[in-house]
Amino acid sequence: MSADSGWSADEHVRFARYRQAFDEVAPADAATLVARVLTDPDKGMASSAVCEYLDRRAAELLADPGYPSWCLQMSRAVMVDEFCTRRLNEWTLLRAMTLDEPWDVESLLTASDWLQLHTAEQSLATPPLQVLAENGRTRRIRNIARSRLSAAQRSTSTEPDR
Repeated sequence: MSADSGWSADEHVRFARYRQAFDEVAPADAATLVARVLTDPDKGMASSAVCEYLDRRAAELLADPGYPSWCLQMSRAVMVDEFCTRRLNEWTLLRAMTLDEPWDVESLLTASDWLQLHTAEQSLATPPLQVLAENGRTRRIRNIARSRLSAAQRSTSTEPDR
C-alpha cells in the first residue's frame, strides 16, 4: 500500500482503501501496514483507520496467548501516534482485567471514557465493575457498572451450592 500518485487525494477514498487493506493484511505484515498508514498527511483519518484495526484485532486476541507479541509489534508501529498508543495501552489494561492479572485502579480511573464504558458494558470481572460503579467518570458509566455488578451478584447468590 502506498500513497503514490495512484491514490486519491480524497481522504474518504483513502480511508476506505486503508480499511480494505486492514481487512486483507496478513498478521505478519500488519505492523508495517499500520506504520505506513500513520504516515498519511491526514493524521486524524489515519489514526481512525489504525484504531479501527487495533480495536478489531485486539478484541479477537484479547484472551489469546498471542496478544503480548502482537501488542509489542503494534506498540512499535503506533508510537508516532499518541491516540493509537493510548488505545493500545487501554486494550492491554482491559486484557489484564479480563484475565484477572495485576492491574492498577488509577489506570482505569484515568482511562478514556471509551475504555470505562466498554469495561462497564462488557466486563464480567467484579473488581473493575466495583471501581467503575463507585468512581466511573460519567453517570452513565457508574449506572451501567452498578447494574451489571448487581446482576452478577444476584446470579452468584442464586447458583446452587456444589
